[in-house]
Amino acid sequence: MLKKRIQNYLPSKERLKASKSLRFLGDRLFANDLWHINRKSIAKAFLVGVFAALIPIPFQMVLAAILALYIQGYLPVSIALVWLTNPVTMPFVFYFTYKVGCLILDVPVHNTGFEISWAWFMEKLSSIWKPLYLGSLVCAIIASIISYFMVNFLWKLHVIRRWKQRKNRPQ
Repeated sequence: MLKKRIQNYLPSKERLKASKSLRFLGDRLFANDLWHINRKSIAKAFLVGVFAALIPIPFQMVLAAILALYIQGYLPVSIALVWLTNPVTMPFVFYFTYKVGCLILDVPVHNTGFEISWAWFMEKLSSIWKPLYLGSLVCAIIASIISYFMVNFLWKLHVIRRWKQRKNRPQ
């Protein structure tokens, strides 16, 4: 049921094939696992999407799409999961990953006032980039692996429960 709802909102393969801007990807974009909802493709999508969400780079959705193409994860979920880090959650997530990086590198956390501006970011980048990116990479790897196994586990658990429900149904 959820599967059909999701598919109603997605563009068809034919519509995507007609798109001139996507032709450079060739037939790889239309591989079955990229567009078929099953346990393996969704688990791979979580692996990719969570990883890309925790890496502080511009165009995270492009990274998620490229990784999903490479490992054959469900493309729409891979891209959607990037929005775990959105303008509201991003400062909290990346401050946490920065602190993890500081802990790993054994450097003090710079508690400078945060300001949402390009000038502030460029000024502070030289002192925070190493712990920020190391912490982000470590957190991204750990969180994506955990999400991969959790999706597999929860999917299997759901299937087992459905089997038991069918078995216990009166004939």
